[in-house]
Amino acid sequence: MADKRPNIILINPDEMRLDTMGHMGNPAAYTPWLDAFARTEAVSFSNCYCQNPVCVPSRCSMFTGLYPHVGGHRTMAHLLQPHETSIFKELHEAGYHVWMNGRNDLVAGQYKGLIASHADEMFYYDETKPVKQAKRVMPEGDPEDPHSAYYSFYTGKLEEPADADWDDTEAAVQRIRTMKELGKPLCLFVGYMNPHPEYGAEEPWYSMIDRNKVPERVKPEECSGKPFIEEKIRGYQHLQDYPEEQWNELRATYLAQCAKIDEMFHRICEALKEAGEYDNSAIFFFSDHGDFAGDFGLSEKAQNTFEDVLSKVPFLVKPPKGYAEVDAGISGSIVELMDLYATALEMAGVESQHDHFSRSLKPVLGDRTAVIRDYAHCEGGRMPYEWQCDEYHKNGSGGSPKTNLYWPKQMAQTDPVAHAKGTMVTDGHYKYVHRTIGSCELYDLHKDPGERMNLIGDPVYADVIMKLRMHLLDWYQETCDIVPRRFDSRFAPEKMWGMIRGRVSADKKDEVIRLAEEGVDLGVIMSKIR
Repeated sequence: MADKRPNIILINPDEMRLDTMGHMGNPAAYTPWLDAFARTEAVSFSNCYCQNPVCVPSRCSMFTGLYPHVGGHRTMAHLLQPHETSIFKELHEAGYHVWMNGRNDLVAGQYKGLIASHADEMFYYDETKPVKQAKRVMPEGDPEDPHSAYYSFYTGKLEEPADADWDDTEAAVQRIRTMKELGKPLCLFVGYMNPHPEYGAEEPWYSMIDRNKVPERVKPEECSGKPFIEEKIRGYQHLQDYPEEQWNELRATYLAQCAKIDEMFHRICEALKEAGEYDNSAIFFFSDHGDFAGDFGLSEKAQNTFEDVLSKVPFLVKPPKGYAEVDAGISGSIVELMDLYATALEMAGVESQHDHFSRSLKPVLGDRTAVIRDYAHCEGGRMPYEWQCDEYHKNGSGGSPKTNLYWPKQMAQTDPVAHAKGTMVTDGHYKYVHRTIGSCELYDLHKDPGERMNLIGDPVYADVIMKLRMHLLDWYQETCDIVPRRFDSRFAPEKMWGMIRGRVSADKKDEVIRLAEEGVDLGVIMSKIR
């Protein structure tokens, strides 16, 4: 009999802000397929927060149901290790065929065979196509010129794609077309490069965005009390003189990259329908974090700042038929991106192999007004003694060259105050950021949705600040670690034999040693050998 457990389809664009979709209110966005998906078949969350504002820590969180601080996954260079599991590994071990493309930013690549323990099939590139000379389009300008816009990440209109996203899409479509041959349900993960900078797009997407409708950016001169890291990055990026019309073009190009994502999402959904597997598929569309795209005078992202443009992400969920009656549309319920983990496993009928902090979205999928969380959290940065963990030192004591587009951020991260560890909590009305060094932050999201004014020193908000601080204390205490679901032996086998050898005959030694090596408790051993 065919295994009719639902397929789990995970589509993950990289660095896509919540407000890049038309149904979230951006008049310049061109995302017709995602908008229709949210309107008729899925729940789209307007208050979904990622757990870290950069790729690797966010993915290590959402695919394990654990916060970044639990396992130390707080940097771009600390991925899942051999002793750790993931939703992919758990589905693989439960009988799913797990297909992934090469962009996963999740499993440490230096361990031979580790990726294979999380996935049955990895697609890196199409071997049937002729090898093309890799071509990376870099921003114009001179990194040595402080008046250059080199660090804007802007490349503009491309003559040809500068990424492999479409090849990954076609490979995923091919796997969907042949999935019935597998005889088992499919877990398919497509991790896209777009709309991650550089900001560049080819036709037809480049021309799809009406430049006159692009929302105005939040300018740094409008703000007060913002994170020190932002000031440091601005000082190295040298974009203070970047013309407003060029910022607008950068933002439009970023939206064009999101329009391309929308089309690739549509292609995968159509393939599922053609294969007769759409109704039997749980579809999750989400991004790992957002992007400044000019807001606060910055391009790209940062590791320890938590404005909505970085921490609030698209998250759309369509359950498989029969799982829940879908209340399609936009939900304002607060959720965390790592709630993906519990929800997908529940849909697959698979129990997690470890305790976790993810929560099932099932109540909200059936009723968009349902509440499963009162708060959402995001964290990042480092402690001063972790100086070797910043991206600058990853390249050695001399750091990376100025031609590296990330040089400004890497330089900013060498300052322990700027790169201080921070944690954000929000209840949807207020957002509080606590930092180990430097200024904390408080924003009234109802009055100041652009997060321009830091209210941390205003005595009017003293009770709000205390409430959110106390919540963080409780939250950290509840989530600081997890106890493994196995018991360890307190004694070595020889020690255990030494403890009981005067109470049993000598011919029982081998049996006692064997049971002890299997992890059997001393009291149980005694009951077995008497």
